[in-house]
Amino acid sequence: MGFIGQIALILIATLLAAAISQRVGMPAVIGQLIVGVILGPGVFGILQNTHLMHAGSEIGVIILMFIAGIESDLDLLKKYFKPAISVAAIGVLFPMVAFYAYGELMGQGFERAIFWGVIFAATSVSISVEVLREFKKLNTKEGATILGAAVVDDIIAVILLSIFVSSFGVSGDHAPNLLVATILQLIYFLGVIVLVKWVAPVILRFAERIPVHGSVAITSLFLCLSMAWLADVIGLSSVVGAFFAGVAVSQTKFQTEVSSSVSSVGYTFFIPIFFVSIGLDMEFSGVIKNLGFIVIMTLLAIVTKLFGGAVGAAITKMDWHSSFVIGSGMVSRGEMALIIAQIGLSANLMAKNLYSEIIIVIVLSTIVAPLLLKRTLKV
Repeated sequence: MGFIGQIALILIATLLAAAISQRVGMPAVIGQLIVGVILGPGVFGILQNTHLMHAGSEIGVIILMFIAGIESDLDLLKKYFKPAISVAAIGVLFPMVAFYAYGELMGQGFERAIFWGVIFAATSVSISVEVLREFKKLNTKEGATILGAAVVDDIIAVILLSIFVSSFGVSGDHAPNLLVATILQLIYFLGVIVLVKWVAPVILRFAERIPVHGSVAITSLFLCLSMAWLADVIGLSSVVGAFFAGVAVSQTKFQTEVSSSVSSVGYTFFIPIFFVSIGLDMEFSGVIKNLGFIVIMTLLAIVTKLFGGAVGAAITKMDWHSSFVIGSGMVSRGEMALIIAQIGLSANLMAKNLYSEIIIVIVLSTIVAPLLLKRTLKV
């Protein structure tokens, strides 16, 4: 099937799957994730994770996090940034310790065992963001803490990846010099402050005067993609840049206009491709043989982030219900863990015979995360 046909299939399949999911009381995103599993190499093999599919997926997650930034309350993000740091730190510590211990038990050796911890220390909240939006919980203390923790978590994951690949990997090509990367990231975040306070309002007011339909939305997407690209260049996840570009737009009078325009583009095309692409990474060869390993790893992936995030929130005096909502929001691994796993494989920090199983665990934890978050939100 050609790429255009695949896109047509994705759009109608995700629409129907989301409707069915909501009808049976599940988050819409669950149906979209399952479409990727069923139509991908794991079951029918109709869809493949091609270069074009990957590009569409990357744009989808960037737009999703840009919309999350636009709809976020900056004052709320500032207010709950301290709990976010605690959630991120404890949420990284728990999986690092647990997966290292299990890796040693499985005879992986120090380097490979601890790299399992690096993979599953990463969080991808793009799935959680969609559930929070669906349940209108994005602008709450829990939503703000999850978003803030995601940014801190991403920085920690990049630092850990840089350290371990440069220290133990067969090649340092994947890891920039840690000092240089840290300086560049500090400069980047200073640039974010300048963008939010001064640059975005000026650029968007100028765009408003351009006599072209959609000029403000187009300029906003330029800011989004530019910030995402710069974040990627300095070693951060592109979604961090997209999120802060959205926060910058949210501080202008164009917030509603841009949110409406970009949501139309994102939710009718790119975002469904992103959700489906996660399922495309799942293949079932060797599953029966290593079923016990997959089950244990999946349980560890869920429990360590759930309780790590919950403990991190509880330390900052949040009640246990809010703490478990936040912990649930940090469970999803998604694209961040997939990228780290791929880098680890090429740097010989992962056993090739367990790579497919670890990808399955990442996808399973990503599928379980929205179900868990929905359950804790409704308690």
